Amino acid sequence: MRPFFILLGLGAAAAACRPPHPANLPPPVRTTRDTARVTRQPVPVRDTALEQRAARLELKVLEQAAQVEELQRRLDDARREVVRAMAKLQSLATRAEAASGMAEAEIALQALRSAGGAGSNPQAPTPPEYGQGTQLLQLATTEFDQQNYAGALYLAAEAKNAASAGQARVATDNRGGGAGGARKGETPFALPLRLQTTGRANVREGPSAGFKVLFTLETAAPVVAYSYVDQWVRIKDDGDRSGWIHQTLIGRRGGP
Repeated sequence: MRPFFILLGLGAAAAACRPPHPANLPPPVRTTRDTARVTRQPVPVRDTALEQRAARLELKVLEQAAQVEELQRRLDDARREVVRAMAKLQSLATRAEAASGMAEAEIALQALRSAGGAGSNPQAPTPPEYGQGTQLLQLATTEFDQQNYAGALYLAAEAKNAASAGQARVATDNRGGGAGGARKGETPFALPLRLQTTGRANVREGPSAGFKVLFTLETAAPVVAYSYVDQWVRIKDDGDRSGWIHQTLIGRRGGP
């Protein structure tokens, strides 16, 4: 019987040493891992149409900047001409001289329009120099009607110069060099843009990366841009070589 009482005493002692279980404590709650929620980084989506529109707007900005520079140059020339005219009041042009100069300018403009293809094909783009010359000739007509024959002769000469420059450009384009006649969707600038390459650039035979490379230009090479198709610009370099270059590879010239 003694071993039995010894075991009873040991059990009571163990029960007395065990810490009491709190009655109001809720049972532990196990948290389950939500494996369905996975954090993913957003994937950027390219809007090709928006990029092309932005590219066309950049070209328009370059075109308008060139127009402003050209208009300022013409304004300066006109001011100098006025000063010269005021100093030579005794040598004003006659009515016959002004009329002859205006007729020559009109013939030159018609020749430019025919050379650009607009005379035989109404859908062909009109050379930008034709529009400039036509505006100058209209101004000359206004001065002629006001009996300012010297001013009319001067403006007629400017219109003739614009037509001559346009004919020279069209003749250069028609000679070839990889960028010859107008392409579908080609839009001419209002006037040639004086630009330069922003890096080493390939000049291609047509307005696409699928055309073969005609030649390569180094960084800061001066070029003149005449028209564009989407993001491709038709240019000519100082060596009279023509071709197409991507818009991202050209920008405004740093110098005058």
